[in-house]
Amino acid sequence: MLLIHCPYCEEDRPEVEFVNGGQAHIARPADPSSESDADWEKYLYIRRNPRGRHHERWRHIHGCGRFFNAVRDTVSDRFETTYKAGEPAK
Repeated sequence: MLLIHCPYCEEDRPEVEFVNGGQAHIARPADPSSESDADWEKYLYIRRNPRGRHHERWRHIHGCGRFFNAVRDTVSDRFETTYKAGEPAK
């Protein structure tokens, strides 16, 4: 069983308590109405899918319910670290 550390609960919990929210650190455009359709499509749908180290957003749905960020290796599925939402990338 894969254990994930929740930085808010300060506990390692089973992966079934969490849901992946996609790539972390995606900034919403300051003025969405001024974006072209192509730029808006890129913001909404286009994400990196690297092999190896990747910054992701996760939610502890069966715990505190909060979003946090994690650095996970997509090859080994191991978590390098987790940190609170709003903190800079590690």
